[in-house]
Amino acid sequence: MTSPLRPTLALAAVIATGPLFGPLLAVGPALAQAAKVREHSVASGKQVRLVMVPNLKKDCSLGPQPELKVTSPPKNGALIQRAGKVKTPATYRCPNADANVQALFYESKAGFTGTDEVTVEIKGTDGNVSTQTIKLTVGGKDAPKDGAKDGAKKDTTDL
Repeated sequence: MTSPLRPTLALAAVIATGPLFGPLLAVGPALAQAAKVREHSVASGKQVRLVMVPNLKKDCSLGPQPELKVTSPPKNGALIQRAGKVKTPATYRCPNADANVQALFYESKAGFTGTDEVTVEIKGTDGNVSTQTIKLTVGGKDAPKDGAKDGAKKDTTDL
């Protein structure tokens, strides 16, 4: 019998490489993992992908679709949740695998600059839940397009 506090990872650590698949979330038991906080810079009024979670199990086989639940929505923008299919990058722990994904995108209110924040719970393919808080710095319409700290794909709702 395993302890509910024993940390395990259902997915690889955050991947910040590859424009199609970064960033992924590290998902583990809610009790074993403190809430993760990330920072992200975005352009005002532009859509940006914040989270993408595949349905791959630890052994790279397909599992149930991950679930994203927004527990604290942004105050100065809107979220879009999409499901899709992608091929994992060669650098991922399960290289070149076709995976179904759940993704979460953010778009600030038109003309808004300042800070915003989103908190999301992720239920991975193993059934474990993790929490991630994403602190957003929203700049002018010419905010960094390639300079995100976590390597997220910019200015698009494409998966």
